[in-house]
Amino acid sequence: MLKISGLSVAYGGLRALDEVSLEVGEGEFVTIVGPNGAGKTTLLRAISGSVRSAAGRLEFRGRDMGPLAAHQRAALGIAHVPEGRRVFPSLSVLENLELGSYRRAARPQRAAGLEAVLAMFPVLRERRRQLAGSLSGGEQQMLALGRGLMAQPDLLLLDEPSQGLGPRVVEQIIETIERIRKSRRLTILLVEQRVVEALELCDRGYVLETGRVALEGAHDALLADPRVQRAYLGV
Repeated sequence: MLKISGLSVAYGGLRALDEVSLEVGEGEFVTIVGPNGAGKTTLLRAISGSVRSAAGRLEFRGRDMGPLAAHQRAALGIAHVPEGRRVFPSLSVLENLELGSYRRAARPQRAAGLEAVLAMFPVLRERRRQLAGSLSGGEQQMLALGRGLMAQPDLLLLDEPSQGLGPRVVEQIIETIERIRKSRRLTILLVEQRVVEALELCDRGYVLETGRVALEGAHDALLADPRVQRAYLGV
């Protein structure tokens, strides 16, 4: 579904990504892990089109996305749930969710999609008339996830969904992502700091370090790799 070849992204002359290559197959759950500053968020932004690449090729279902703007990539079926949630605080929960269904292919399914999201996140149903800015951090993350699902995406990009949340809420968010994956068979590309949980969820993973792919493999192989255990698991 997604193929990235030799992708480089630079900010002010410094390379955030340096010739990154990876693939995500139809229906796969792929995780990107690595230290802060490794380029993980930049990678997702480059895929969704919010930052431009300096070199390399991005293909979605065989189509070169290089010339496409962010809204055109979204129209193809790519939904990006960014780090920090980025909900619209002065709009209600319902209004935030409805904004997620702007994609033409999602509009006919808006009512059904909304019901599915509210069933998945009962707290959002209870708070559907509240302003998004009045929600807790965990509730805002659920809202951001729900808004992404409202687009009826083919590829869901998730950037640090556990960021800034307490352990109990993180557990709920991770369980929800797993439930989304099993119930919808979505193709998911997840960026996450919590290495163990992230690798346990996925089919395959990549370790990004200083803008380059340092390791890749099946989730069990990465969890058993001494370099991953030493650097990220404290073993």
